[in-house]
Amino acid sequence: MSNANFQLQRDSFGRLVLTAPNGDIHEGVTPVRAFPIAAPDEGLSLVNYEGHEVAWIENLADLPPAIAQLIEADLASREFVPEIERIEAVSSFACPSTWQLLTNRGQAELVLKGEEDIRRLSQTRLLIADANGIQFLVRDLSQLDRNSRKLLDRFL
Repeated sequence: MSNANFQLQRDSFGRLVLTAPNGDIHEGVTPVRAFPIAAPDEGLSLVNYEGHEVAWIENLADLPPAIAQLIEADLASREFVPEIERIEAVSSFACPSTWQLLTNRGQAELVLKGEEDIRRLSQTRLLIADANGIQFLVRDLSQLDRNSRKLLDRFL
């Protein structure tokens, strides 16, 4: 089922309900990103409560605005990946170390257990897991200020 061939709404319990073109109703569908970091708005699957795909979305921008907003709101309520904008301080260059950060969601503290918790997703993109399991994203290393890159280079 492609982008606009279905209807989507919330039921009285706040769950997403998909109505297929043939009239089939799927209650409690969940949007799942195929590539949450690399291409967050491309390749989304709507799955039912059993985990079966009931709709595929090539690109979120191709959907009618009302449906796209419902999907984005549902995803935002489940996803939490703050983006690092600046590394303000690092307690030590040996692990474990505590990092003071400025993220797109405000000030944060990250405890890095080991250098293996820094995963390179591409030449310029990193995913850093802290001791509590929160994933922090560096979307583009070249966009970080010089001091942040210098601190980060000590761990790469």
